[in-house]
Amino acid sequence: MKRKLIFVTAIMVAIPLYAQADAVSELQAKYQTQSAGPFSAKAGEALWNKKFIDARSGKERNCTVCHTTDLTKAGKHVRTGKVIEPLAPSANPKRLANVEKIEKWFVRNCKWTLGRACSAQEKGDVLAFLKNL
Repeated sequence: MKRKLIFVTAIMVAIPLYAQADAVSELQAKYQTQSAGPFSAKAGEALWNKKFIDARSGKERNCTVCHTTDLTKAGKHVRTGKVIEPLAPSANPKRLANVEKIEKWFVRNCKWTLGRACSAQEKGDVLAFLKNL
């Protein structure tokens, strides 16, 4: 009985990690078909921390404004105040596990932060950075 419990627990922990790796791999393969790659975690981290100026408000923006500098901790949406669960897959195994959600948030967050859509290269680099946190 104890062995079964350990086995079931191990599977429950492993499935989200597999789903996360699978979704990231799927998206990075898609981005490669768009002439992107190889992907760089270092470039992803640089983009994550890069400061952009909002054309309308003149305010400085970057990913850490909402997600904080510690991605293992919860963040907070700068406009709504809504709590944002940790982005690091090590702290939140549900992160980076769903292709549709990842794409949805790239559309919204790139437009808000960068003022434009992210390129396939930028998205692949950010995923390379985030997947190992």
